[in-house]
Amino acid sequence: MKESSRQVRWERGTQLPLLVLAVGFAVAYAVPIVAPDADRRVHRACTHAEWVVWAAFAVDYVVRLTLSPARKAFVRSHWLDLLAVLLPMIQPLRLLRLVATLMLVGRRARMAPQIRLTTYVAGAVVGLLMFGSLAVLSVERDAPGGNIRNLGDALWWSVTTMTTVGYGDHSPTTGLGRLLAVGLMLSGIALLGVVTANIAAWFISRFERDDQLERAQTAALAELAEEVRALRAEVARLGGAGAGADLAGAPARREVTAPTP
Repeated sequence: MKESSRQVRWERGTQLPLLVLAVGFAVAYAVPIVAPDADRRVHRACTHAEWVVWAAFAVDYVVRLTLSPARKAFVRSHWLDLLAVLLPMIQPLRLLRLVATLMLVGRRARMAPQIRLTTYVAGAVVGLLMFGSLAVLSVERDAPGGNIRNLGDALWWSVTTMTTVGYGDHSPTTGLGRLLAVGLMLSGIALLGVVTANIAAWFISRFERDDQLERAQTAALAELAEEVRALRAEVARLGGAGAGADLAGAPARREVTAPTP
């Protein structure tokens, strides 16, 4: 229990710093793609920043594994985290570092109880649009026969792909670009399902609250009507008893008040 509490405290304490590092990773990943003509030192600094962020998430995984009381169970239940940590080591591509960091950020974000589902879905949509656009632009910009040449084209392609509209005016021509398209399509479908389920759940909960309120009002009215009926019956009983008493005492009163001949 002590070790488990230490793990929970670590996860809560590192939640915000890791999210800040993830934002830094987003900037470091975007700068070389948006500004390919920037100074070489800028590109080198961005690459170092990407590796630092990945290393921070890797250290976080190792610490959580160390603090876990059941390490084998931790590895089995967090195998996606382990895969995300190992991917950049197997093949040091920027795209794999992107995928790995997105996986790790998503896993840690889902651990935060203060983040609501709607906020998480909205952040996931924005993140996928941004990173999908940057990733396909980095892959397709210099491809022979490619038609995604700038950030505007890439963003438009990401939006039409995630929404499964697919106008076809822009499309990847390389194998890696098409693989990105498949991932973006599946992610878009999944997020659309989550958004639809979330909206449906909101309406259902709203209808249930309204139904409970209506039932409570109906029960209160029935109880009030029953009390009114009981009160009327009591008033009628008391009124009948009072009238009988008056009739019984009337002759006596007449005898007392009768005048003397």
